[in-house]
Amino acid sequence: MSKLFIYYSQSGNGDAVADYLQKKGFDVRKVVPSKKPPKAFFLQILAGGYGAMRERKEPLNAYDTDVSAFDEIAIGSPVWNGRLSCPINTVLSDVKLAGKKVAFVLYSGSGEALKAEAQIKKLLPDAAIIHLKEPKDNPDALYRLSEL
Repeated sequence: MSKLFIYYSQSGNGDAVADYLQKKGFDVRKVVPSKKPPKAFFLQILAGGYGAMRERKEPLNAYDTDVSAFDEIAIGSPVWNGRLSCPINTVLSDVKLAGKKVAFVLYSGSGEALKAEAQIKKLLPDAAIIHLKEPKDNPDALYRLSEL
């Protein structure tokens, strides 16, 4: 069974998840916004949180949106203002997930993402959701990914 992890990472938490899943046999695709975020961390939080609240899509550098060769797709997103990140909103509009087993890996400072979970359930009611609190700094929590 072929598995793919598509993710966005701004602070390295998604990269930690990707490294772990790649060792477990997942193919990995990282998406990168075509516009650089503001340099100041406070402005990053402000801009990202506002965009996420509006469920904005963010233009991405070219990436392979064809997932036809994969049976299972895991999507990784940081949690911004309690919601999915803007780059992942773009992925969800670009990638055809119908007929796939889909799971989400959410990483945040609090480990909570109730609004993001509601977003996911609205789009993909059968998707599994795993919340991880700062996996880059808490690598012991990565064992939960064995559920994928």
